[in-house]
Amino acid sequence: MPHIELHTNEPGIRGLFHYRPETAAPLNALAEVLLRGDSTLSRGERELIAAYVSGLNECRFCANSHSAFAAAQLPEGMHLVNQVHTSPETAPITPKLRSLLTIAAAVQKGGRTVTDHQVTNARSEGATDQEIHDTVLIAAAFCMFNRYVDGLATIAPDDPAAYESMANHITTNGYGSP
Repeated sequence: MPHIELHTNEPGIRGLFHYRPETAAPLNALAEVLLRGDSTLSRGERELIAAYVSGLNECRFCANSHSAFAAAQLPEGMHLVNQVHTSPETAPITPKLRSLLTIAAAVQKGGRTVTDHQVTNARSEGATDQEIHDTVLIAAAFCMFNRYVDGLATIAPDDPAAYESMANHITTNGYGSP
């Protein structure tokens, strides 16, 4: 049960956005730019970074929802998402994406844990400065989103179908659409 009365049964961050639409707008705009805007990383890859960080933060709602969003946009689907959650070191992803996930995991621990070696490695695997920038910002933003969702004890559905329904909406309409 949420710590505050949200006046909705919407789960996770959706309930919080319903509660404070004036804060929802800029947060949704940020998510739209980071996860769906122009980028050389695919939408699925960016959602995978968000899902991975949310999993590291043990934010059930965000990990499940963004895993579903990633799976809906990656040809390998949920099988790959689960492999990344279990073992990003051995998951069948590109070396570039693996190096970006390493940076995202460092950000999740704390911004100062990102090392020159990690950035140099990402560059050597083909990551651009914008991809490194966006990875750091996605990881940092999802640390905030995860703490927002869990700090107010929002509802997280157990049924995977709930997340698949959200994935259909997000992949079709984007963030910020009702």
